[in-house]
Amino acid sequence: MQVIKTIVSREGTSLTGTIEFDPEDECFLDDHLVAECGDEAYGVEVTAIECGGKRLTRAKVKDITTLWTRTIDKVVVKISVHDGRKTIPLYRECDGEDEFVVGEKYVVDGKRFKLSHIKLRDGPLMRKEGWKTIAYKIKRIYGFRS
Repeated sequence: MQVIKTIVSREGTSLTGTIEFDPEDECFLDDHLVAECGDEAYGVEVTAIECGGKRLTRAKVKDITTLWTRTIDKVVVKISVHDGRKTIPLYRECDGEDEFVVGEKYVVDGKRFKLSHIKLRDGPLMRKEGWKTIAYKIKRIYGFRS
């Protein structure tokens, strides 16, 4: 087994840990893996692969110097709720696999809102009623007070 240094980003903080691989394996951007940081283990998504001074989208494990990752098992979803006059920022900690659906009603910190659209981390905006995604893919949720 080969141990790779791993930087784990967790909502504004970074931890240094490791991930074990078979030396013949290949690692890709967006792979889902388990990183060990001391006694803790985190489900992570690979956001960058560093080989020497280069950043690659895929690499053989034997060539990797550092993996850059972010946690996906527990995430904080950022929410902007508009009440007609102002926008209220909210934050909800949830499992990375929790679903959010455009058009559904939610309550966060006592504020009720109808989800109007979802901005995904990889760019697209989801606006169509009934479209859904899971929390770790979300950059921000937008809604209106209901």
